[in-house]
Amino acid sequence: MEEFRYDTQLLIEGCPIDEDDLADQFRERFAGDCLIAVGDEEVMKIHFHTNEPWKVLEYCASLGEIYDIVVEDMDRQSRGLKG
Repeated sequence: MEEFRYDTQLLIEGCPIDEDDLADQFRERFAGDCLIAVGDEEVMKIHFHTNEPWKVLEYCASLGEIYDIVVEDMDRQSRGLKG
């Protein structure tokens, strides 16, 4: 079983903080790994492995409009099932 089960990906439109500050916020707020936060003031791309994707989505929604949301269960995928 994966330590962090859910691969969580999304875009944030109009994010008011830069990618380095956003990455710091993630490290402070959420348990997880494989964080990628890239973008600019128009659109920010997030990729993060966590056990609580709903908390990540809630936080990101507080920063701007979120879309292209994908949450995949990597444990199911590793067992050959749809994620």
